[in-house]
Formats: sequence, C-alpha cells, structure tokens
Amino acid sequence: MRKIIFFITISTLILGIIGWWYYQKNTYSKEILKLEIIGPEKVNLGDEVEYIVKYRNNGDVRLEEPKLIFEYPTHSILEKGAHIREEINSKKLGGPIYPGQERTIKFRARLLGKENEVKVAKAWLSFRPRNLSARYESVTTCNTLIEHVPITFQFDLPSKIESGREFDFRLNYFSNTDFPLSDLGIKIEYPDGFEFKSATPKSLGDKEWEIPILNKAEGGRIEITGDLQGEVGENKIFKAMLGIWQGGEFVILKEIYKGVEIVEPNLYIIQQINGNPEYVASPGDLLHYEIFLRNLGKEPLENLFVVIRLKGEAYDLDTVNTLTGNFQAGDNSVLFDWRKNHQLEFLNPQEEAKIEFWVELKKEWDVSNIEEEKNPTIKDEISVLGTRKEFETKVNSRLEIVQKGYFQDEVFGNSGPMPPRVGEKTTFTIIWQVRNYFNKVKDIKVKATLPQNVELTGKIFPEDQSQKFAFDSQSHEIIWNIGELEPGTGVINDPLNIAFQVSLRPTSDQKGSPALLIKEARIIGEDEWTSQIIDSTSPEIDTTLPDDPTISEETGKVQ
Repeated sequence: MRKIIFFITISTLILGIIGWWYYQKNTYSKEILKLEIIGPEKVNLGDEVEYIVKYRNNGDVRLEEPKLIFEYPTHSILEKGAHIREEINSKKLGGPIYPGQERTIKFRARLLGKENEVKVAKAWLSFRPRNLSARYESVTTCNTLIEHVPITFQFDLPSKIESGREFDFRLNYFSNTDFPLSDLGIKIEYPDGFEFKSATPKSLGDKEWEIPILNKAEGGRIEITGDLQGEVGENKIFKAMLGIWQGGEFVILKEIYKGVEIVEPNLYIIQQINGNPEYVASPGDLLHYEIFLRNLGKEPLENLFVVIRLKGEAYDLDTVNTLTGNFQAGDNSVLFDWRKNHQLEFLNPQEEAKIEFWVELKKEWDVSNIEEEKNPTIKDEISVLGTRKEFETKVNSRLEIVQKGYFQDEVFGNSGPMPPRVGEKTTFTIIWQVRNYFNKVKDIKVKATLPQNVELTGKIFPEDQSQKFAFDSQSHEIIWNIGELEPGTGVINDPLNIAFQVSLRPTSDQKGSPALLIKEARIIGEDEWTSQIIDSTSPEIDTTLPDDPTISEETGKVQ
C-alpha cells in the first residue's frame, strides 16, 4: 500500500512538471510584439503630417496572419483614395512576422482643428502566434498638438454702443497658410437684443456665410448692420467661428468673442469745451472754453468777478486768448469781471451768463517718467463769489503711424527691375512703425489700401505679427490688428514695427511717372483712459521711395 501511494505521488509530480513545461511553451504574451506610431509632436494647421507605424517581433515565435488597422485623427484631410480608417491585410503587410523582424508602413494626412487642440492617431495590430489558435492584439496611439493656426480672424466692432442705435461692424479674415483652404464658412452668434438688418456679402439665414477658396496671403471681410437693445451698463457678447465643412460637419478652426457695453450720452452741461460738455482733449487741440453761470437763487447777483485757473502740463499757456478777460501768467489764470462782461453786472434768478476763452494744447511733452505722465488730465478751477468748482478733462494719448518704403533692404531682399518696367514684377518692402505716447490704447488697427496692380507676396516680419495681419482681396485693404499698446511705446523705447513685402506690376499708363505702392496708412484705437477713438495718418508711398537713399526721383519713374 505504501509503494502504491509513493508511485501515485511521483506520477502526479512528473505530470505536473510536464504540464507546466507544455504551458510555458505554448503561452504567449502580446507584449512580445512592439507596436508604435512615430509622428510629430506639434504641427501648424494644414501641415502635411507623416505617421510611421513601426512594429517588431521581439519573441521567438513566428506571428501568423497579421492585420493592421490605422485610424487617422478626426477631420484629417487625406490623400486621394484614402479612408479615415484603413485596414491592411496580411498579404499587404508582407505575410508572417518572424522573430526579430521589424517592419514599417507610412500614412500621410493634413490635420484640421483649433489652436492647442490635440489630434490622436490610433493603430491596432492583430496576429496569431504559430501553433496557437487564439488571436492577440496590440494597440498604440500618437498625439499631435496643433500649435499654430496661421489664420487671422477678428472682430472690428465698437466696444460701446448706444441702446437702439443702428451700427455697423465687420469680421475680417486672412490666411497665411501654405495649403489652400476650401469649403470654408463663418458662423456668428449674436447676443440677446441684437436685430440683424443687412450684411455684405449676403448671409445664409443672417448668421452664416460661405467663404470662397482661400489661398496664402488672401483674405476678406463680412460687414453686418444691425441695432442692439439693452440696459445702460449691460454687457453683450458677440461670438464668431471660422471653420471648414467636412462631411456635413462644421470643423472650427478659429473662435473669437467680443464684448460691448450699452451706454447713453451725457447731457448735463456746466462747462463746454469745443461745444461739448464731456469733451476729451487731444494733443495739439485748440480748446474753446464756454463757462455757463446760472443763478439758481431767489435774489439777483451783481458785479460778478470770475477767476479761472488752468492746471496741467499739457496747456500751451502762450496761446491763451480771450476777448473779454485777462490772462495772468504768474498763476496761470484767466480773469473776467463785470466791467468787460455786461452779463456779469446783473444776473437775475434763473438767468444764465456765459464767458469764454481759447487755449491750445501742446502736441507733445516730456514722457521720460511715464508713470507720472501717463493718463494725463487738464483741470480748470472756477472761483466766483467764494464758491469754487473744478472741472477735469481727460487727454487722449497720441497714437502715431509712420509708413516707409524700400527697395534696398535687409528684411526680405527685393527683386525685379528698378526703375520698374511696364508689365514686369518688382518687389518692395513696406515698413510700419507705431508709437503710443501717454495712455494705454486697445483695439489698435493700422489700415491702408494697395492699388489694384500691387499685391502682397505673403512675406511678413516679424513672424509673430503675421497672425495679426489681414488682407481683403476684393478691396485690397490691409489691416494690422495690433491689439494693445502700453504708454511710452516707441517714445521711451523702440517703436513697434512690422514689415511686409508687396509686388508691383506697372501698367502702360504709368510709364514715365512714379507708380503708387500703397495709399495713406491710418492708425486707429481706443484710448483706455479716455474711452475715445483716436487716430492719425501717414502719407502714401510711391516708387520714388523717399526713405530709401538708394532711389532717386528719376529711378522711381516707370520705364
């Protein structure tokens, strides 16, 4: 009996060892097949992306009947004949994968999406290890970030609107993408209280537009007219989206928002400057002060004497002028008395008297200490019969644009005949320099129009400004959307610059004369301190290029 038990024990142990060996021989880990997708970490919109699917048999068993599935990121633009989900059978993969064997297969596409959107490519490889009936599958992914969408899309919309008043606004778009964009569309979402009136070009249902194919350095605009109802102080948000229609789905490439505030005009009048009780001054202004005195008492006022003291660095006190008063330079005051102003001699209850004077503001003053000089004001203190009243007037910033043109430059390197020749293309460099003096200014735009025989080449420097650069191919208007500028920009440090290249093909009627390259440049922005729209201009430039010392009057004439 003891021998039988021993024999059974030994037999069981031997069978267990044999089973374990057989199990080890026939089990298989799917991790033995290494599968990966090699692709870029970051791309720009429309860049061609190459995905390399790489797989290797790291085991000692042949892998039979391999099958690969590759799925492109959503909304990819594929090569002709390709599908968003590609299935590749064993024959196309080259048959079984032998131990140590490595293979690759490539896939190409262009990625669509918004900035900072992550696009995911996926791959599955299934196989059957030799001598096994079970199939295994390895899975992997590759993430690619859309880092930059080189399309300008921006609102040209006032930040303050009176309730119920009709107004116009624009949506500007411009592409600097190497790949032509087709099937484009624009959608807009209006805030509550907005009533759509009209649009150019015509819309699809007041909120949607089809955009023609957009090549590099091309753009356009949509102009919308409507009115907005709301309570004073209420903020309204406009939203717009630019995208591509793909398979009936709208793929958003750019999404923008702009808020506006409902305001109402101020009507309360005590003092007027240039006919406006809420006047905001600008450097270089001639100011016409009108001071109104109303008797709100029950008794007449007699023999009034009025002193107006001027306070502020911006006044040019040498320009003070008054017909019925006297200026005292010692304390910067203008004096009015009843002897020269008959209205001040006797003022009955509810009657009103007026005195007036003129003074100019300086065009510029020292801004070396910008913290002291930013957000400037001018003040006038009125004293009469022991009562003092001070009025404060805000002063706009000075926003300046300088437009220059060159043939010889170190930015792009121009080409073509100089002097220009009829029917032949010559390129030139246009440089815009912007300065902002006293206050922070927002929503700054520089606009200029190119003649019909002048085109953009797409070269823009510095590159970080290219996304703020827009061009309407129909009107030939260029818009540089700068955004915000701090006070002192270009005054206590270097000006903000942008350079872009244009090409001229002169026409026969220009022969013997200079050819216009770009029309007057105008800069416009909203002063954050004064809430006023301020602007200035710089003259047009023709092929005589006054800023290029290598070009003469004669050289600039078309041949």
